[in-house]
Amino acid sequence: MSWGNRSVWMEFVFLAYPSRSEPRALAFLGASLVYTWVITGNVLIMVAVQAEARLHTPMYYFLGSLSGVEIGHTAAVVPHLLANTLRAEKTITLRGCAAQMGFFIGLGGADCLLLASTAYDRHAAICRPLQYPLIMPGRLCARLVAASVVLGLCLSFQLAASVVSLPFCPARGIQHFYCDVPPVMRLVCAQSHRHEQSVLVAATLAIAGPLLLIAASHASMVAAVLRAPSAAGRRRAFSTCSSHLAVILLQDGCCAFVYLRPGSSHRPEQDQCVCLVYALGTPLLNPLVYTLRNSEMKGAIARVLPRNCLPQKS
Repeated sequence: MSWGNRSVWMEFVFLAYPSRSEPRALAFLGASLVYTWVITGNVLIMVAVQAEARLHTPMYYFLGSLSGVEIGHTAAVVPHLLANTLRAEKTITLRGCAAQMGFFIGLGGADCLLLASTAYDRHAAICRPLQYPLIMPGRLCARLVAASVVLGLCLSFQLAASVVSLPFCPARGIQHFYCDVPPVMRLVCAQSHRHEQSVLVAATLAIAGPLLLIAASHASMVAAVLRAPSAAGRRRAFSTCSSHLAVILLQDGCCAFVYLRPGSSHRPEQDQCVCLVYALGTPLLNPLVYTLRNSEMKGAIARVLPRNCLPQKS
């Protein structure tokens, strides 16, 4: 059984994990706690958006979709990362590496595109409130979410298939915690300028393009908010924009740092830290930002928890 004249069972070895048992145990405990909160927080957001009728609006529909994508994004690498932290052989097959790379990058790209859709929604709500129901109907919201996921996965799996089809050197140690494009590309024993360009094109479509749309949307929103006569309305709008921007700057900043730099400027230790922030930090931040700074979401979760956790009277 072959893939590009090579065995699909060819294995890579991850070299970034600590070798001593004490750091491994601490890393496992810390990552487990963060991952538990990521899953719990995002599931609570999805359940609250689904269960509460007052949250059936485009903004919360995008927020619930973003939480679903975050769960898939972290699930692509974190369970495997936790398992590797404890076991002696930290290996992955060529097929497993391609799948992990495809889902992680694809759902990360979908995340960036969804954040752009959310920015467009907030722009319509703040700048054109009277036409908002016509600009953002439910059907358009569903199409934007579906397009974000499909485009992200199509770009990523095409990229992953292109990368793993390259000839690899005999030494197949990946200086990373999981399969990602920059560390895997460093194992290629051939000129890979064309593939580096394909990475740049995919990253531009999934990161730079949405980031420009987000910047333009927020600039327009700020101008509209400054013209608002109500001080309370200005404070509420700025609060919404600032929390949204905090997530965007962390997520898109990490993505741009990893995928929009030339291959010669990559440093393994630096990339490992940034990628851990991207894999665990931003999914952790999303529930915190969108629940602690949103009274409607906090109220919905407070009502949903007793309804689902307490025993129902017969």
